[in-house]
Amino acid sequence: MRRPSKASSRKHSGESQRLITLIEGQILAASRLEERTWERNVDSQLNKLLKSGYQDVIDAALDQLFKSDLEAYDVLMEAVEAASESCVVEHDGVQYEGLLIAAPILAWTRFSIPSGSIPADMVVTLSAHLHGHLLVPGAHLALAPTLFSIDQLPRSHVELFAITQRMVQAAVKNTPLRPLAHAPETAPFLADTRYLLAAVAAPAGEPLFRWQASLSPSERDAALRQWRTQAMPNVMKLLPGCGVELLLPEAYYVACREADKLIRPASIRAAVHFLTHTLGVEASGLRAIIGDFSEDPLGGRVDEYRISFTLRHSEEVLYGVVWPLYGDEDDEESAKVMAGSPASPDIMTTSVRSSPIEEVQALLKECGIVHIKYHTERFPMEFCDDCGTPMYPDLEGDLVHPEMPEDVPAGSGHFH
Repeated sequence: MRRPSKASSRKHSGESQRLITLIEGQILAASRLEERTWERNVDSQLNKLLKSGYQDVIDAALDQLFKSDLEAYDVLMEAVEAASESCVVEHDGVQYEGLLIAAPILAWTRFSIPSGSIPADMVVTLSAHLHGHLLVPGAHLALAPTLFSIDQLPRSHVELFAITQRMVQAAVKNTPLRPLAHAPETAPFLADTRYLLAAVAAPAGEPLFRWQASLSPSERDAALRQWRTQAMPNVMKLLPGCGVELLLPEAYYVACREADKLIRPASIRAAVHFLTHTLGVEASGLRAIIGDFSEDPLGGRVDEYRISFTLRHSEEVLYGVVWPLYGDEDDEESAKVMAGSPASPDIMTTSVRSSPIEEVQALLKECGIVHIKYHTERFPMEFCDDCGTPMYPDLEGDLVHPEMPEDVPAGSGHFH
């Protein structure tokens, strides 16, 4: 492989710095008119970088801002996401604005959650429901004939940009899309998210969604209710043997973040359901052990909780669930730690949730688990060297690999 020249490296470094400069100008804008000018320049620079495949240039700018200016980092991240999930195309002399949307599906089961190709007649049916309940009349739509798992979604902004361009072109030209070829393997979890991806487009300046056309944001709730009512029977056919909840189809990144948050309670409920049925015990016969995990255990920032499950009268960790923290949640948790930890980590609060850990504890209690141990120390993000499974805390605070009893039949349960 040809090594990049020093001149190329300097060029990339200059492109990153230009992007940072444009973002700083946008933040310092003293009027909305000025801000829009900076935004157009940022969008132009990002489109050039995304089209050229320069993900490393974008990542370098994001990394630098993350270390030096979190406000600018957030603004740049929002701009990168917008540039990769939307585009402007021209067809038959008309300019169209297009957006990639995701329709998340929360699913849980004791068996296996399907993914992969969607039959052509189902694509037509689901497209009709999107048109009928979410989109304005006349909006163009192209629904990918694939039920995606998170492992099969684009892994970079450059990849998403290419998919958005292709799918929006298919929407305005009314051409069919092909199923995902050579899809990565999907790890089987008890609870996981599946996604429908679609591109929607309308003439530039025209609305895409019904609540835009009516100037009534409250119609989003009505659209979600209709989507759930009408699309649910069809989605259930794609996910036999699964419990399912449909979320509102929205812009790609917003929808994915919402799904990431809402799959966490489903993961705990599915784990408790799996353990009680597999082991033949009541939920009160289980114990939950919660630990704070961080990439920098000494820095005080919590990245995720790991929740171990044991039998009430045993110390052997049988199963584990990961509860990641997103956005302001890690800051909220860090603030709680700085203010002081609960006097007794074994006591569950029933007050209104004031921190992420209380949300986890309340959910465990709701599932019927009354014996809960919360380790207030920070654990490093350790994984099994052989299989990559996260390591979970036991009752004494040691990190261990969860193991189901040998006499329990092998199933599809994996750690989430």
